[in-house]
Amino acid sequence: MALLKAHGGDWVSGQLLAEQTAMTRSAVWKQIGVLREEGYGIEALTRRGYRLCDVPDRLSPLEIRDGLGTRVLGQREIRYAKTTESTNQTAKELAAAGAPEGTLVVAEGQTRGRGRLDRRWFSPPAGGLYVSLILRPAFPPAEAHRLVLVAAVAVAEALNGVTGLKVGVKWPNDLMAGGRKIAGILTEAAVQMDAVDYVVIGLGLNVNIPEEQFPDELRPAATSVLAQTGRAVSRALLMRRILESLEACYEACREGGFAPLRARWMALMDMAGARVSIRTMAGSFTGEVVDFDQDGFLILRDEAGTDRRFYSGDVTLLKGVPR
Repeated sequence: MALLKAHGGDWVSGQLLAEQTAMTRSAVWKQIGVLREEGYGIEALTRRGYRLCDVPDRLSPLEIRDGLGTRVLGQREIRYAKTTESTNQTAKELAAAGAPEGTLVVAEGQTRGRGRLDRRWFSPPAGGLYVSLILRPAFPPAEAHRLVLVAAVAVAEALNGVTGLKVGVKWPNDLMAGGRKIAGILTEAAVQMDAVDYVVIGLGLNVNIPEEQFPDELRPAATSVLAQTGRAVSRALLMRRILESLEACYEACREGGFAPLRARWMALMDMAGARVSIRTMAGSFTGEVVDFDQDGFLILRDEAGTDRRFYSGDVTLLKGVPR
């Protein structure tokens, strides 16, 4: 496939393909058949050879790695499936079995995709990015939660760069476009007493999903790149840019701590001064968002004037608040 892509749609002889791949011409023909079954449009003509005329919008390892500019992320095993229950669940199983940092789990669709609080994540086939990445950071366990903020910066900046969308962060783990949710990030960690074993970063990003395809109960609050821009984008290209952005942000965090990224994260956050309701396991609290501290915790001034610090929670923006 790399040879066909390198010729930019021009004809490539079967003999050249055989020589360059150390295969017989019969084996080349069989491989062409496999690629066609995977959705690649490949023409064949006697005495001219083969020509690539169409590349499917797939998240196969071949497409993700084609032009990927990372050192680690996505360069190790990519576990690809057309359909899976949950990429995060698969990634956690791989991580527990010793899969190295940078291992990526990706699916075209999910049957039990989930977000925070075990909410279902709408995952139609070929409509979005449903991916989970294994990291093994040398962070103290108390700092592992910062990776959701690192991921938010990386995904938002990559999405803006590819699509031009103005993407913001809704604390703690949602990405917003046009006032609606376009992506969610779910981090799950395994920690020992004094070390992090692994962190799985799961991303659900709505890409080429028409607005009318969202279920009725999600339509008022959810959106996609297609719905916001009117244009479909290459999911593989978007995946590459996200991996590149995430690796750069992750390296910056490991080398200089979270502080250098905090300003970028705060620039994406537009909740300061907003009146919100936060639901946690300890109860529900209403008040004004005062600030976010250096760890990314939300500081809420409640109705009694008491400042409360939240690590996570289910946030509802109350009506009548300027945005």
